[in-house]
Amino acid sequence: MNPAFQAMHNLLQTDQRFKFEAYNFVREALNQAQQQRLEQVPASDPDDERDETGSEVTSRHITGQQLCEACRLYAIDQYGYMAPKVLENWGIRNTSDFGEIVYNLIRIDQMRKSENDRREDFDDVYAFESAFEPQFKLPSVSDE
Repeated sequence: MNPAFQAMHNLLQTDQRFKFEAYNFVREALNQAQQQRLEQVPASDPDDERDETGSEVTSRHITGQQLCEACRLYAIDQYGYMAPKVLENWGIRNTSDFGEIVYNLIRIDQMRKSENDRREDFDDVYAFESAFEPQFKLPSVSDE
């Protein structure tokens, strides 16, 4: 069996708080956030890194708060008004749960963290009760 698959299988057996879909969702949201960051970060960004050859590599690091926001936006994009119910069905009820998922994935070497990252970075980033509600903007008189 593939070691990564085995590690995930073992994780799901030992920690049953979250479904496989929750882990996959967080990975997809992270990937989307990293792609957007690469598109937005100028080449001379101070967070740029160098690879083992000394070549500049744009940082793809996403903070805990940024990942929570990426998860919120990705959930709205994928599930619309049903986002809170879908996430709840997978065991995700607050932003702290995103942190639990991330740190479980770090523990099984499926994600990495920087030396500045902390599990607490995911706590109370936003309230799930209102985070997925539609945002309506009324046109102003000058918009017409």
